[in-house]
Amino acid sequence: MNNMKVKFFRTAALVNELIDAKSNGTLKKLLKQIEQIDLLICDEWGYIPIDIEKAKLLYQVIAGCYEKKSIILTTNLEFSKWNSIFFDEKLTNAILDRMVHHSHLLIFDGPSWRLQNSLMKYN
Repeated sequence: MNNMKVKFFRTAALVNELIDAKSNGTLKKLLKQIEQIDLLICDEWGYIPIDIEKAKLLYQVIAGCYEKKSIILTTNLEFSKWNSIFFDEKLTNAILDRMVHHSHLLIFDGPSWRLQNSLMKYN
């Protein structure tokens, strides 16, 4: 358990790496590197809408991890709003299908810890 390979990405940065790798011919290598990890963490999922080409690349990562790797996503978007990220209903459904199967959903509700502990104080 102590030797788990973990990779953390802000989702937008992962998408940018995928695009760069595709354009310079190293996509297969990058996907292979992701395949070697045990846990993929994608932070800020859905904060930036992505076009269909980028969404398909992200789908490749999710599909490649499906039933083989653990994935943690952090997002403020409920599932019903995910189509606003990918703009393609079939692709959104395919990603959701793989993400929710065998999943645990943790919902953190309440005030923002960052806001409560910020240096700015409201009068």
